[in-house]
Amino acid sequence: MKLFIVATPIGNLDDITARAKEVLAEVDLIAAEDTRHSATLMQHLGIKTPLVAYHDHNEREASSGLIDKIQHGTSVALISDAGTPLISDPGYRIVELAHARGIPVIPIPGPSALIAGLSASGLPTDRFLFVGFIPAKTAARKKSLEEVSGQQATLVFYESRHRILASLADMKSVLGADRPATIGRELTKKFEEIRHGTLGELFELVSSGSITSKGEFVVMVAGTTEIESNYEHVSLLKALLKELPPRKAAGLAGQITGLPKKLFYELSLALKHDKKD
Repeated sequence: MKLFIVATPIGNLDDITARAKEVLAEVDLIAAEDTRHSATLMQHLGIKTPLVAYHDHNEREASSGLIDKIQHGTSVALISDAGTPLISDPGYRIVELAHARGIPVIPIPGPSALIAGLSASGLPTDRFLFVGFIPAKTAARKKSLEEVSGQQATLVFYESRHRILASLADMKSVLGADRPATIGRELTKKFEEIRHGTLGELFELVSSGSITSKGEFVVMVAGTTEIESNYEHVSLLKALLKELPPRKAAGLAGQITGLPKKLFYELSLALKHDKKD
């Protein structure tokens, strides 16, 4: 009695692991987000295991039914349309229920757009916050971005081609145009593209068409510095900037706090840039 959580390719079908292929061939049933989509992968792999639908709209009902089957001896593997299940995909309910029923949950690791993007981002990876998809509407999207704006960890977002430009515009506005960032587009696929720069630069590249707004996107944004995430430090610098030029304000702020004046000077330039925006 086991539930297997199996990662599948995010683009390049050759990224399937030998273990994933073996498990998918040996289980009795594969729960798939889109059975038609997954049937293509199974055909490519030469796997004839039956598929059953498991998606956002039937997750609650399907979870109970699949767990019942497992408890009666049916082996089940859960896959998503691409990548690692549960990462911005359905699966939470069945895994939670499996644990509640004492059923072992076995992860079969493999492709993930989140990890693939981070590994090639050129941004700090010792700490990161996976935000996933942010709201589609501007007001809600900005509120969501404001909630994570003070994080010192690298931020990771998923975005669709329909909203990538609008999302970058709001990221630039809320997080700051000078914030370092990386865009990963169509990772592992034929037209894969990875571009690094500031949010302002990346917005211009997408806006001008230099980065085409087609495909699936992973957007990674550097976290704030220690100074930026500290409200008192920012307030102090803003007060000093009202009376002093940036270099003098940064020097005095450094003397008061004991922190490097270089950090305060960089922040003063960012604050000045944000005012222009």
